[in-house]
Amino acid sequence: MPTKSFLLAHEPHWIAARQGIHQHLPDSAQSWIYEPGSITQRLRSYYGDGVKVEILFLEWQAPFLSESRMLRVPTHRYALTREVLLHINGKPLILARTLIPERTLRAARRNLAHLGNRPLGEVIFSYPKLQRLEMDFTEAEPSVWTEAAIGTAHIGQSVWGRRTIYSIRHRQMLINEFFMPDALLLP
Repeated sequence: MPTKSFLLAHEPHWIAARQGIHQHLPDSAQSWIYEPGSITQRLRSYYGDGVKVEILFLEWQAPFLSESRMLRVPTHRYALTREVLLHINGKPLILARTLIPERTLRAARRNLAHLGNRPLGEVIFSYPKLQRLEMDFTEAEPSVWTEAAIGTAHIGQSVWGRRTIYSIRHRQMLINEFFMPDALLLP
């Protein structure tokens, strides 16, 4: 069976981000998990244009079960799966996993299928009617990562992350973002 992910050996345990749950998160993780704008833009406001995107995985794959449920697609349906590392001079900052169903690609006029090394945030935050519908967070233990992810991002401890359902023209996509320790040190 083909792999579903370069990054994840299995899904982390996700917790719905609800009112009042902020106090259970460290301050450094809170500001990133609840960031309302583009993560890439936030990194670039600190580091400038030195923030680079490295594509780790780009294939049509069946999402994990909870991802299918969040996207409201049948479990056998494939989505364009893009996993990337955002880094500055090789220092890992963000690991991201994006799932885009075919109907969302059509609604976005295929702009999302041809990103190359462009950050996804540059594109989706330019859509005038982009909506954030739902968000979960996690503290991903080292056991959820593949050996390849551990080696690529130098993961040696738990990593905070969020997954967000966005809607573009009433079509959904799912973005998972995992904040490496060096990213959490930023203001």
